[in-house]
Amino acid sequence: MTNVRTLTAGSATAPLPAASAAHAHRHRLRAVTPDEAHPSPATAPAGGAPHPGAVSVAELLDSGATWLPAPQHSLPALPGRPPMVGYLVLVPAEQAAATAAPPAAAPEAPAPTGDAIVRIDPERRTAQVQGRPLDLTYLEFELLAHLVAHPHRVHTRDQLVTTVWGYGHVGDGRTVDVHVARLRRKLGAAHRSSIVTVRRVGYKYVPSV
Repeated sequence: MTNVRTLTAGSATAPLPAASAAHAHRHRLRAVTPDEAHPSPATAPAGGAPHPGAVSVAELLDSGATWLPAPQHSLPALPGRPPMVGYLVLVPAEQAAATAAPPAAAPEAPAPTGDAIVRIDPERRTAQVQGRPLDLTYLEFELLAHLVAHPHRVHTRDQLVTTVWGYGHVGDGRTVDVHVARLRRKLGAAHRSSIVTVRRVGYKYVPSV
C-alpha cells in the first residue's frame, strides 16, 4: 500500500545542500510498508540482514531522485497495521513537471435546444424565433430556455418559481404570469401561442408548426 504526499521545499527535516536548494527541488513523501523497502541500520533486524525479498529504496526512485529517511510522525498510521517506513524523496522540479498528470478535460458546452421556430443557445445565452434574435432579460431567458427544453410538459407556477427563480425567491405565481406575458409579446403574434396556459395549473411550451 502506498501513500503519497507533496511537501513544500522548507518542510524537510534535514537541511539541503546549497546546490540542491538552488534547483528548487520538491520533497515528496512516499510511505511504504516495511516489506517494501530495505531497512535502514536503525530498523534492521538484530542480525542486520534485510528482509528476504526486500527491495532497495533506490529501486523505487526515478532517475535523478534522492532520498532521506522520513520522520515517523509524518507517516500515516493504519489501524491494526504495523508502523510504516517512510522516505523523503527529492525530485528535481523540472522532472516533477514532466511526470505530472495531464490537466482534466474541460466539460463539454451545453448543446443548443429548441425546434425549427425557437432556438436556444445556453452557452451564448441567445434566443431566436425564426432566426430573429430576442432581447430578453436574464429571467426571461431562463424561463423560455426551461420551457423550450421540456416541450409539452406542464409546469406548475410553483415549479417554475423554484426552478427559474430559485428556492430563496419570495413571491407567488403572479411573478410567472408577468414574465410569460412579456415572453409572448417578444415572441410576436405568430408565435405567442407557443406558450400555452394550462388552466388552474401553469404553463407548457408547444412547438409551433
